[in-house]
Amino acid sequence: MTAKPLIALAMGDPAGISPELTAKLVAQDDIRASCQLVVIGDRRIFEEGARIAGVKPALKMSEQGADLRAAKGEALFVDLGHLDPKEVEPKTATFAGGRFALANYKNALELGRDGHVDAVCFTPFNKQAMRLARAEYDDEIAFSAEVVGLKSAASEFNVLDRLWNARVTSHIPLRDVAANLSSERIHRALKLTDSCMRNAGFARPRIAVAGLNPHAGDGGNFGREEIDIIAPVVAAGQREGIAAEGPFPADTVFLRAKAGAFDAVLTMYHDQGQIAMKLMGFDRGVTMLGGFPFPICTPAHGTAYDIAGQGIASIGASHAALLLALEMAARRAA
Repeated sequence: MTAKPLIALAMGDPAGISPELTAKLVAQDDIRASCQLVVIGDRRIFEEGARIAGVKPALKMSEQGADLRAAKGEALFVDLGHLDPKEVEPKTATFAGGRFALANYKNALELGRDGHVDAVCFTPFNKQAMRLARAEYDDEIAFSAEVVGLKSAASEFNVLDRLWNARVTSHIPLRDVAANLSSERIHRALKLTDSCMRNAGFARPRIAVAGLNPHAGDGGNFGREEIDIIAPVVAAGQREGIAAEGPFPADTVFLRAKAGAFDAVLTMYHDQGQIAMKLMGFDRGVTMLGGFPFPICTPAHGTAYDIAGQGIASIGASHAALLLALEMAARRAA
């Protein structure tokens, strides 16, 4: 690893705020001082994003396949030359936009897989556009695992400052959640949460496990998942040295975590944690894909079509995502 971690930054959906966020990130002095960025996309789209953002970041062009580490800390741009700005339909999910983002992200993942970069970040994708370009596209987890060749468990984590949110099930219909909960799946999520947080610098992360049902089942009155499935897994995790507690009612556990009682909350389904995390800090939240051989981070918000092109998009979450990737890459190297 170089003196400064090498981070691939894939440009996201070109019809939203991703181009301007990418340009703003490259222009940040603290980012450039702390890591070597490798931006992947189309230079014409990037320059339009820089114009909208009102910045003029310096980037050295790099050919695909070039030795990125030989650049000695310079910020680089890998121009795939695959999208004419005239083809971009602003504020609209399109096949062209999805293909652009997928190509950038795939290239970044391959660099991480092959050890050419130490971490991967990306500015926001639009899932509708991604599916227009790739009908079988499910989410970033499945796509990343396919490109990297990952065979072990992976999951999506939301990070807000020092508070983490993990989940057992993710992008599935709410009606399918209960049927997809099992001791094995919850146990796997708990162990992965503990492992990823240790890799991020937590010596022994304190993990609160949320229940599935109202009032965590109310002693079985509102369901038995807490009694029959979740509580035994928490006990098993404790025997393995994981600092887990619960199950707790989901409507209060984040209040305790926010107050400092826990470092993470493991929730049973997507919105059970996402709503709480985004309400607490929408402009600072980070999504981290855990379980991969290198950090993968992105802002937790979307493409914000409603404000695209105005130059007012907040860089807070994107900046936090890069800093988390940087920190995790440095710890991994150490």
